[in-house]
Amino acid sequence: MGRIVDRTEVAGLRQYARESGLKVVFTNGCFDILHLGHVHYLSRARQLGDVLFVGLNSDGSMRKLKGVKRPIVPQADRAGVLCALSCVDYVCIFDEETPDALIREVQPGVLVKGGDYKADDIVGASFVRELGGEVVVIDALEGRSTQSLIDTIVRRFGSGA
Repeated sequence: MGRIVDRTEVAGLRQYARESGLKVVFTNGCFDILHLGHVHYLSRARQLGDVLFVGLNSDGSMRKLKGVKRPIVPQADRAGVLCALSCVDYVCIFDEETPDALIREVQPGVLVKGGDYKADDIVGASFVRELGGEVVVIDALEGRSTQSLIDTIVRRFGSGA
């Protein structure tokens, strides 16, 4: 079971991983309404190393990215659900619009994103490569997304849900 950490703990975790010879995998996202696509993605990411560190967009950060109607699930609940997954080791909530500063603090050996990203377009990719790390894109599960879940709920229940 994972644990929620704050930014003040990141340097110590990074040092511990280095001293222990552990490969740290970093990914990030909103993870609003966790679904099978997320679980598949996070499980695959964890297989790429020894420790999976998830940067989680704060509620404020998410509103800037997705609009005022999001998130559906508050950040504390999203973090708690992520920590309940056996593949997740650490979750750190970040307020910025991108995880660049957090990636620089974590200094992962592997940076992972899912879906239709191109490796060179991923925030932090050049930094991770400069450190000698790798950047990996994991294919999304077809038809599995938070937006498709929201669309299905709206279609089935309309505004009276």
